[in-house]
Amino acid sequence: MRWNWQYPDWPNFTYDAAALAPLEERFRQSSGEVIGAVRHFTDDDRSQLRIELLSDEAVKTSEIEGEFLDRASVQSSLRRQFGLDADTRPVKPQERGIAEMMADVYTNWAAPLADEELFRWHAMLMSGNRYIETIGAYRRHADAMQIVSGAIDRPTIHFEAPPSARVPDEMARFVAWFNRTGPGGAAPLPPLTRAAIGHLHFESIHPFEDGNGRLGRALAEKSLAQNIGQPSLISLAFTIERHRKAYYAELERHQRRLDIGEWIGWFSDIVLEAQQATLERIAFFIAKARFYDRFRGRFNERQEKVVARLFREGPAGFKGGLSAENYISITGTSRATATRDLQQLVEMGALTRTGERRHTRYALKL
Repeated sequence: MRWNWQYPDWPNFTYDAAALAPLEERFRQSSGEVIGAVRHFTDDDRSQLRIELLSDEAVKTSEIEGEFLDRASVQSSLRRQFGLDADTRPVKPQERGIAEMMADVYTNWAAPLADEELFRWHAMLMSGNRYIETIGAYRRHADAMQIVSGAIDRPTIHFEAPPSARVPDEMARFVAWFNRTGPGGAAPLPPLTRAAIGHLHFESIHPFEDGNGRLGRALAEKSLAQNIGQPSLISLAFTIERHRKAYYAELERHQRRLDIGEWIGWFSDIVLEAQQATLERIAFFIAKARFYDRFRGRFNERQEKVVARLFREGPAGFKGGLSAENYISITGTSRATATRDLQQLVEMGALTRTGERRHTRYALKL
């Protein structure tokens, strides 16, 4: 079976636009909800929300590729990128690089796409990387660019991209398509359709030695932001990471064909779910602010530490619920003190309690 780029009609993808219209309408409605939800935030709250959402995206887009970053370090680096107060914690090159790229995507969403922008993102993303030959430019190696898994002697080839010699021409065509299909372009496309096609097209070219997945998701964010008319703050990578196995399966399936209506539908559902995840994060952020207003000055140092940790877990909460053992591990205190601290938090209405004895679990009461 051939790869999509080997068909004579490449890259003329086909799909049923009418079938996608209801999804596009839902996207427009949800976009209005997200924009409206943050409209009445103070500047400080809006900045903090932006840092939290972008740091989540940075961490999750890296997790999809099997790279695990420290969220606090990414947040610290993002705060510096936006000129906000930041702590002095050490930040690894890959954490600083992904933060720089996310900030650049957020800031320069409206600019037409150009090779130089992609090269800049790649250089940021590969900061400190010593294992690839070409950084900040398209791949040049003669070897086949393949996505493989399994044993070295019997690998499974999931996809093979066009040869490196074809990449400059392929990317020139892709960049022209991206700018032509944006708002105000010669052939504008609806938001979800454009983002879905753009992501699949870019991943099929696979123009860089490494980082193509993260760059492709950043391009989807840029595409959606242009159609919305402002930075999207959509929890796209956060949502894709939840469906990581299906994401790779759908990409692989549709990198063998040019009829991609099912891919656009799948990707659209992911974006719509990501919008709802963003709305949940916004509601959680508001609840967090109200929580701290209500209990300011009432927690001891141990309780402050545990409450902060619970909030870092996000709307989904502490996996399996907070237990006394978790409290002891986080604070380093005795069991008796942990029991007393937790009881105080329940009595003052900061935590809820469920279960009995060793099955007792605690959660924030928001």
